[in-house]
Amino acid sequence: MRDKIKKKLNELRENSLFRVMPEISEGAGKYISVEINKGFGKTEVRKYINMASNNYLGLSEIQEIKRASADAVLELGTTSGASRIVTGNYNLYDELERVTAEFKQTEASLVFNSGYAANVAVFSALADRNTAVFSDKLNHASIIDGILLSGAKHIRYRHNDIDDLAALLEKHKDEKDKIIATDTIFSMDGDVCRLRAIVELAEAYGAMTIVDEAHASGIFGRGRGYAHEAGLEKRVDIHMGTFSKAFGSFGAYVAADRDIIDYLRNKGRSFIYSTSLPPAVVAANLAALKYVKNHHDIGYRLLDAADDIRRQLQVMGFDTGDSVTQIIPVILGTNERVLMAKEFLMEKGIYVGAIRPPTVPVNTARLRMTVRLDVLDETERILDAFRTLKAAGI
Repeated sequence: MRDKIKKKLNELRENSLFRVMPEISEGAGKYISVEINKGFGKTEVRKYINMASNNYLGLSEIQEIKRASADAVLELGTTSGASRIVTGNYNLYDELERVTAEFKQTEASLVFNSGYAANVAVFSALADRNTAVFSDKLNHASIIDGILLSGAKHIRYRHNDIDDLAALLEKHKDEKDKIIATDTIFSMDGDVCRLRAIVELAEAYGAMTIVDEAHASGIFGRGRGYAHEAGLEKRVDIHMGTFSKAFGSFGAYVAADRDIIDYLRNKGRSFIYSTSLPPAVVAANLAALKYVKNHHDIGYRLLDAADDIRRQLQVMGFDTGDSVTQIIPVILGTNERVLMAKEFLMEKGIYVGAIRPPTVPVNTARLRMTVRLDVLDETERILDAFRTLKAAGI
């Protein structure tokens, strides 16, 4: 077994796929601090403009949100102490779920420890070997893992290909229980799903629709998500979203009708068998949610800025795929090239993610740039760095 592990690790290194943790001292804010090894036992801490974090609205630095989190620690301590169904529940949790359901305009909601835990619970609880789940090929790994754990028939349709989805639904039309699952914003491409067509097919074939709004929550639809932006929120059965991205905190929610939420509370293993979130996190989630409700225009400001940056990158000759959101891929192709580009941009003071297979398909390695509301005053510096990258021919 150890020889097998060593062989696999060597293969990762040879293919520029070996991953290590960056020496980051602070990584959520406007600037990211990274410890650089200078050799001979010497290190240097450098500061970069943070274009890699999912803290899209910069809410982690909003004083009223930080104060709410700190107050909860002082009042309730640092841990919940148990799972929700034992003693890990408290009033802040109940308020967060009530406010979340009101915000999402659903009957009820349930808070989970992470988006991964939420998707694993949803699919493993609702689907079984008699269920057919139709899933976009670029859906997040948590959706895929939830489907696999459920034992359901996992039927993947080509990314955003409605004709392929329709053909597969027709082929499997006799399946009694059917689910269509999709991200609304795809995390590595920054494009959006064809939700109206998906909903119409789901209704025609009697399928349940589940959407993952992780990268749309807080931004689209006055912060409510892409389904609300498209005016389809009442035609979607289950909405999942996170507090760990635009809301600047941690954890996730599922919003749906009361029966579905009651069922997940009783059958969602990742919910039942996890210690609940600590008071500091729940209070931050609640404060962030209220902040977005009161500042619902900030998502549109972010999208307008991202649109301007994307158009300028395209003018330079960069391939940004089908992005129409705050996530902008710069597709370079090979693993080696994308790693070189990342290092080049770091020399210019810009930190972006270098995304390689298996996260993205082979030969589509890319820089993943996430536009953030709190870095817009640095836009020209960012664009100048990309102009220099293009001129360098990397």
